[in-house]
Amino acid sequence: MTPDGSTVDRLAVAGTAAVSDAMDSLGIRCVLSGIVPRVPGARVCGPAFPVAYRPIALSEPTRADGSGFRGAANYLDDVPAGSVVVVDNAGSTSCTTWGSLLTLLATKRGVLGTVLHGSARDIAEIRAKGYPLFSTGLTMVSGKNRVELDSVGLPIDILGTRVRSGDVVLADDSGALVVPAAHAAEVAARAERVVATERGIAAAVDEGVRLDRARAIHGYATPWREWDKDSRGADSG
Repeated sequence: MTPDGSTVDRLAVAGTAAVSDAMDSLGIRCVLSGIVPRVPGARVCGPAFPVAYRPIALSEPTRADGSGFRGAANYLDDVPAGSVVVVDNAGSTSCTTWGSLLTLLATKRGVLGTVLHGSARDIAEIRAKGYPLFSTGLTMVSGKNRVELDSVGLPIDILGTRVRSGDVVLADDSGALVVPAAHAAEVAARAERVVATERGIAAAVDEGVRLDRARAIHGYATPWREWDKDSRGADSG
């Protein structure tokens, strides 16, 4: 089940750092390691649409008449508006699975952004459009006849982090992560506590309080604990 819009908005406002801390408190792996922003300042938060690629064997060459051609990205017309495309190309830096043409189509279809465990190209054009793109690497080499679709809309695994359709993908200048749909509301609440705690510490330090004292006062080690207490109180009363 995809989380409601207000939960997604709360996660977006909290940002990756606070959400990562909240996920740590629950012992849930969330980081999409090695994926970095390609459009500075771009942010994206929304339900995941997972896609996976597989390499084409060298024994399967394209024939001279083009009949052996392997198209790489015809799935994009079926991506629901408001989704974040999450592509697993095994972190490849040898060929790309995203570029300016896909960015144009994604924008027209209302796709929010793309998170790519692999490489992208046409970065200047993508930056000019301001499209939120996050990837492991960059290369100009086409994925045509090098990789082909393996799955669309099915769960994928990126370096030990599971991504399922409808999970919340959040990415900003600090990187990318995924929040399992079943935990999204709890993670949002804990992330808000992290944000409030760090703001309290910053205000105290600005007034001259020692950092260790400010952290102790505001519960820096476990900022979500107050939310836990409030939640139990609400449930029991």
